Amino acid sequence: MPPIVAIVGRPNVGKSTLFNRLAGRRRALVAESAGVTRDRNEAEAMLRGRKVRLIDTAGVEEAAPQTLAGRMRASSADAVRQAALVLLVVDVRAGVTPADEEVAAWLRRQNREILVVANKAEGRAGAQAALEACALGFGQPLAVSAEHGEGIADLMREVAERLPAEVDETEGEAAGPALKLAIIGRPNAGKSTLLNRLLGEQRMITGPEPGLTRDAVSVLLDGGGDAPIELVDTAGIRRRARVEQPLEKAAVAAAIGALKIAEVVVLTVDAERGLDEQDLEIARLVEREGRALVLALTKWDAVANRGEVKRAIAARLEASFAQLRGLPVVTLSALTGEGMAALLPAVRATHAVWNTRINTGVLNRWLETALAAHAPPLVAGRRLKLRYLTQAKARPPTFVLFGSRAEQTPIIYQRYLVNGLRERFHLPGVPIRLQLRGTENPFADR
Repeated sequence: MPPIVAIVGRPNVGKSTLFNRLAGRRRALVAESAGVTRDRNEAEAMLRGRKVRLIDTAGVEEAAPQTLAGRMRASSADAVRQAALVLLVVDVRAGVTPADEEVAAWLRRQNREILVVANKAEGRAGAQAALEACALGFGQPLAVSAEHGEGIADLMREVAERLPAEVDETEGEAAGPALKLAIIGRPNAGKSTLLNRLLGEQRMITGPEPGLTRDAVSVLLDGGGDAPIELVDTAGIRRRARVEQPLEKAAVAAAIGALKIAEVVVLTVDAERGLDEQDLEIARLVEREGRALVLALTKWDAVANRGEVKRAIAARLEASFAQLRGLPVVTLSALTGEGMAALLPAVRATHAVWNTRINTGVLNRWLETALAAHAPPLVAGRRLKLRYLTQAKARPPTFVLFGSRAEQTPIIYQRYLVNGLRERFHLPGVPIRLQLRGTENPFADR
């Protein structure tokens, strides 16, 4: 694991803007209002030749442990305990405030290497104002403007120089690249609790309040000999008509962005509430994006009529989501741990299906059988002649069907072929793409 650099400070000093600037991409939500960041966000970055893991934290405030602000402070404290270097961010426009002094006193007790970053220090006047931060007692502050990029090169160099000596990071890389797994669902469906249970720690802030998670938060999970898994917890996705606030719109956009770069998606559904139309809309979005899907029925410990719930969900999937027939369904309780052992094997199994490649000869022997069992239909009074099938790519499995006027194949016959492919070659729970290519008639223009 690369050394950890934690970004800490009171609310609304520009921590997430600095995190995005150092990461080189927009990973954290940014807004003018205070308290946007709640969960700590992570990203790997290369700073002057040193690979680091950046952690963006929530604003540190004095609060009772059971409150939301108290839980956010506890999360920030966990990040500081893991860090090789802590960047204490202050806002030079506001000057050093009592809240900054309180954060500095708290960090001093953590016994960590501290570098003060004086943010929003545009121009010569900003650099002069940054000197006020010397009063915090951590030495000369570095003046930067995270929004405009000023001073960032100097900050990267200073961070690289203050990190511990490099160690050999090649050991353990043979397991392969990380499997990208996104956890999505409606608000308060148990996504963050599920991620915490997978990690074995209180990584995400949880509670009875819906909509706690805002950022799409990425965390790396050791694969235990298999490929590691990059877990991404996302904000709850409500119906579009109910999403009104700009911040919630940005959070939903981040969740959909995480879905688009994932390989496997775990859709969390509150088993007590059942599978509703919004869950199906999210599942259809996953299918349209071509991702493998696992359905996780959460809060299973609270379900009384388990057999009845299973039958109802199976019937709803068959009636309304036949395009992913055979979708893996895992029942679990992230709160108690019941059923959790089945989740990651289901994820890895559907990931393997998503990567399936099938030999062309085997495909065409199957096509002959399928055409003989159910002949292609007549189109404009002439029967289609479908001749050849090959797999163009995996991730998801994509097949190309060639034949005279193949592009005119009716949707119902395309579904027959796709369902046959899914059943014959054991492709449950993943999208299957069928592309049609008509062959040219050499006598058409004569």
